[in-house]
Amino acid sequence: MDAARADLNDDSAAETSIAVAAAKVHAAQTAVEVAGALFEVSGTRSALNSLNLHRHWRDARTHTLHDPARWKIQHIGRHVLNGTRPPRHGLL
Repeated sequence: MDAARADLNDDSAAETSIAVAAAKVHAAQTAVEVAGALFEVSGTRSALNSLNLHRHWRDARTHTLHDPARWKIQHIGRHVLNGTRPPRHGLL
């Protein structure tokens, strides 16, 4: 991002946007997967309300719903396959 900001043009903005989108997609998928795995390794007692561990999965899932990765994946795919730049409006 710093390099793109120093020499901002359509290409550097697109590359940075794609890199950030890829990182966000990976982080979102990993957060939900790890939070779900918490229950697998902890057993059924981990679902008790008194432990409140379900909040980790719920929080991860809520964040992924507010910033849906499916649109990011489409823009990443278009960029990789066709060289199509993502939209330049700060919402990718």
